[in-house]
Amino acid sequence: MTTPGNSTKAVLAALLANAGIAVAKFAGFLITGSASMLAECVHSVADSGNQCLLLLGGKRARRGADEAHPFGYGRERYFWAFVVAMVLFSLGGAFAIFEGITKIQHPHELDSARVAIAILTMAAVLEGFSLRTALVESRLMKGTASWWSFIRHSKNPELPVVLLEDLGAVVGLLIATTAVTASLVTGNAVYDGYGTLAIGLLLTTIAIILAIEMKSLLIGEAATGEMVNTIRAIIEGDPAVERLIHMRTQHVGPEEVLVGAKINFNDNLTIEDVSIAVNRIEGSIRASVSEATLIYLEPDTMTVP
Repeated sequence: MTTPGNSTKAVLAALLANAGIAVAKFAGFLITGSASMLAECVHSVADSGNQCLLLLGGKRARRGADEAHPFGYGRERYFWAFVVAMVLFSLGGAFAIFEGITKIQHPHELDSARVAIAILTMAAVLEGFSLRTALVESRLMKGTASWWSFIRHSKNPELPVVLLEDLGAVVGLLIATTAVTASLVTGNAVYDGYGTLAIGLLLTTIAIILAIEMKSLLIGEAATGEMVNTIRAIIEGDPAVERLIHMRTQHVGPEEVLVGAKINFNDNLTIEDVSIAVNRIEGSIRASVSEATLIYLEPDTMTVP
């Protein structure tokens, strides 16, 4: 089961790293005038804000169910993760693309490029620490799945967001460092513009991937195949069950799954027997699949054509 504490630790590590990096990058931009440095500064500011949004979503999702939201507020975490993708796209990607095109058309000679390289190197160390934390926390949940599969299929919205943000930050720093170095070696500041444009395209790609994944979770995804098979086996294995007619599952939050099923019970059971069987099945499901917090089992008859 996914634990909120795992994702919170990764988000906090990313927030602390990005806040410090943003200050250093902005100082570097003021000293050097590097467009790549400015793009990376905006990137870090956007990431810091994004981590705050993820923490806000986690806090709001912990509210209990009420009359207006009988299934609780678990999907708040998906919503705020989707907002993060939009912020990354607009404030990070779109800004960097615009700034890169501007600097390519009107190159600006860099001042103190070596200072920029030193700051970018320091930022890479901090981003590496944040990425390492995200990798450690994610590995606890990933199991044997590939990293891409984890990002595509994880029901936890925070860890994939932090992973992709941190990965994008590390790659963006490499691009910025390469661009500034090329400008320093060749004396041609246009490479700084190319680096900024590349960073913008990178952030835009990450934002689109995140938006697609969070949209899927917001619409409502089924439980994992392993969970579905476990629940199905419990229902069909109960001695009172003649046949499972059909079953539906849906995540109403990262750690909350709604289970609905129609079951054909044995004909010789009384109403009381069916009630006991339903309670027994629900208890077995909750014991085996802790995420199954909402279970609705409906006795029905199987019509044979």
